This record gives sequence, C-alpha cells and structure tokens, in this order.
Amino acid sequence: MNHRLDLGSRKFWRLAGRPVDLAGEHSWLRAPVSHSSTVADGWLAAEAAHHGGTVDDDAATEASAGPAPGLLPAMAVLDGPGFDASRLDPRIRDFYEHTAAWHMEVWSGWSPLFWPAGELIARLFARRVEQLSLPMRPLDVAHGMDSRVRVIRDRDGAQVGAAWLRTLRPSGRYVFSGCYSARRLPGSTQPSVHVAFPLESGNLQVFLRPAVGDDGGLVLESPAGRKVPADRRHADAMVERRRRDFHHEFATFRFRPLAEHGTWEGRTGIVPTR
Repeated sequence: MNHRLDLGSRKFWRLAGRPVDLAGEHSWLRAPVSHSSTVADGWLAAEAAHHGGTVDDDAATEASAGPAPGLLPAMAVLDGPGFDASRLDPRIRDFYEHTAAWHMEVWSGWSPLFWPAGELIARLFARRVEQLSLPMRPLDVAHGMDSRVRVIRDRDGAQVGAAWLRTLRPSGRYVFSGCYSARRLPGSTQPSVHVAFPLESGNLQVFLRPAVGDDGGLVLESPAGRKVPADRRHADAMVERRRRDFHHEFATFRFRPLAEHGTWEGRTGIVPTR
C-alpha cells in the first residue's frame, strides 16, 4: 500500500509538472534527493559525493573541535543590493553561523481546522518517510527535540551546504531533514537562503530573500512570481497578510531575538529591551 502511494504521488507530479534540465538551464534547481523511501539523513553521503567532498561528523559540534558549525558559513554570503549582514543583531548572526551551539525548545499546537489534514498527511507519508513529520500533539514533544547540524564540504574543504537534522526524544524519529545554503535565482543579483528537503527521487525547495529589519531582525521573504512587478511585491504581501484568505504565493518570516537560553558573551537569559 505504501509503495503504491509513493509511486502514485511521483507519477502525479511528473504528469502535472514539466521536465527540467538540472545539468544545464535549470541547474539552479539541482538539490539533494533521497534514494530510499525513508529520508532521515541517508541523503548526506550522496550529496557530499556529488561535490567530491565529505560530511563533517557530529563530533565537530563539540567545543573541543572548534567553533560550532552553522547553517551558513557566514551571513555575509547573503550580502547583495538588498541585504547587508553587518546590520543584523549579533545574536541572529551567531545563530546562523553557529547553529549547533544553540538549543531548541519546542511545543506543538494545531488549529482544529487544519489538524485532520495534517494528521492524514503525517500517517500516510511524513512519519513513514521521516521527513517534514511535524508533531501533531503537545505530548509528541513532551520529551523535547534534538537539533544537529552536519556540514557538507566540497573537495577543497569549503562549506557548500549544511544539513539541519531534528529528531524527537527519546524515539530518535526524524521530524525534519533540510539542506541549507545560499543561492541566486536566475536573473537576480541578490543571494537567497535556499532550503531543500530531500524526498525519494525528488525534493521540495524554498528560496527566501533576506532583508534587515529596523531593529536588526532578519526578514526572510518568498515573494510572488515575475507576474507581479518587483516594486509591488512587498507592498502586496503586507496587504495580503491582513486578509484571512492569505494567498499561498506569499510567505514572510520575521526573526527577532526574544530570549537566549545558554550564554552569549558571558551573559545569560538575555531579553531585548527594545
């Protein structure tokens, strides 16, 4: 039954989608895929081999191994016409550049309106393939969630991607397995945060354009397509956010440090005053 579900979903997307040339015109869409029906972290070795490099061991996150790895080697890789990493709050830069040094606290809650669909997807696909398996009940995360970062390097040792792996305690079941990097969309001079979620024989991708908020916060926005003039995209997105039937083409994320658990520059329990 599960095999037929997976095969049917792949055939649907092949019929509904269009062919791409990942070695040529559409190389910007090339991203990790899973060669197994269970995703977890099984795609890492193949992705490192594609770049002729290696994957850092989990031991690299220990203090004795040097600075903790991050989702990006430096926020400056996103610098461009619309983004200046030096204006970010230092704590946000530290999170992205040394993600493994941060601890995650999570609680799950779903709207009753969306819970049935979420539970159906979780039962049919997400839990089985161990990808985007979002907790459906508060008790699912009662024991907490572990967060690991494993850096993917090319043959020269440069970071070309980072896997952010999140698993539930104490079962170790994968909730999330994503590959983070910086990448430009065709025709754009502004790098975006690129996140790919490997799936069997495919993947799900998102490109998030960075901007700095007035308070040093990070804004990650996935704007509308080319049919909307560039100077109208952000304004239209802000209008749509106030509508209950928020259009699915817009996704805006705003990050502002609220509190710190652990230490930073010798201080603990930091809560911004502004």
